Amino acid sequence: MAHGHDSLLERPRDIPEAEPCPQPHRFEAFSRDHYDGLLHFLRLRVSNEEDARDAAQESLMRLMRYRDTEPESAWKPLLYRIAINVVGEQFRRGSVRQAGKHVSLDNLELVSDEPTQEDLVARAQQEALLREAILALPPRWRQVYLLSRMQGMTYAQIARHCDISVKTVEKHMTSALAALCSRVGSGAADAS
Repeated sequence: MAHGHDSLLERPRDIPEAEPCPQPHRFEAFSRDHYDGLLHFLRLRVSNEEDARDAAQESLMRLMRYRDTEPESAWKPLLYRIAINVVGEQFRRGSVRQAGKHVSLDNLELVSDEPTQEDLVARAQQEALLREAILALPPRWRQVYLLSRMQGMTYAQIARHCDISVKTVEKHMTSALAALCSRVGSGAADAS
């Protein structure tokens, strides 16, 4: 006599008898009766009608798993709990019809004002060549060129600064630019 029972086949007296498993037509009737209320509940939680209908259908399908194991009185709260979970899953999956707002970038050529990596490398190489060419200039030519291009000084200011004439500044600048152009290229003399 284990646990107060005469036989293992005998039902314990302290456990209430479960409701009999409802027939499939009871579940169909339940689904019809509660569909409109469920749909209204879901419309308040999703962005469009199609998502609400999808969630309602999915919720009822999931509830079918419990129709033979849960009493009919538990179906309604279970249905709404399932519906909340379905809406949460839709949101996490991003399947709440964001596709209409999606813009494909596959065939779109994106233009940027930023230089490409190749442009940056080419520019760095050009600057290195120019720097090397400037350092190869005779000292006075280099000084006049750098005061003009780097400091932004006028020829008159350079003449006073170096204690030479404006004509000499012009001559040194012309010679420096010619040397840079022959060594680096015509665009390099304007750089810096």
